[in-house]
Amino acid sequence: MAAYAIFIREGAVTDPEAMAKYQTGNAGGAPTPNMKVHALYGPMEHLEGEPADGIVILEFPDMAAAREWYFSEDYQSRVPFRQQAAPYRAMLVEGF
Repeated sequence: MAAYAIFIREGAVTDPEAMAKYQTGNAGGAPTPNMKVHALYGPMEHLEGEPADGIVILEFPDMAAAREWYFSEDYQSRVPFRQQAAPYRAMLVEGF
């Protein structure tokens, strides 16, 4: 069953250099063979709660593949740059 990695940017990018470092390679959201990009900071219509500054939704074949990507050495080496660049929430959720 599919799984999704969801990243919610809760505020503006305050460190563009850190964001540029984060976005290098596959870690910044570039598709890998088992990843499908559904949303990448596209236009949003805010409906409820606090508005987000940006949203990323990535699909993986299953939770194991999503965890493998998120916890990979490559991605984890870039996470501090994302966290330095802007405030984010990140989660994995299993689909149907």
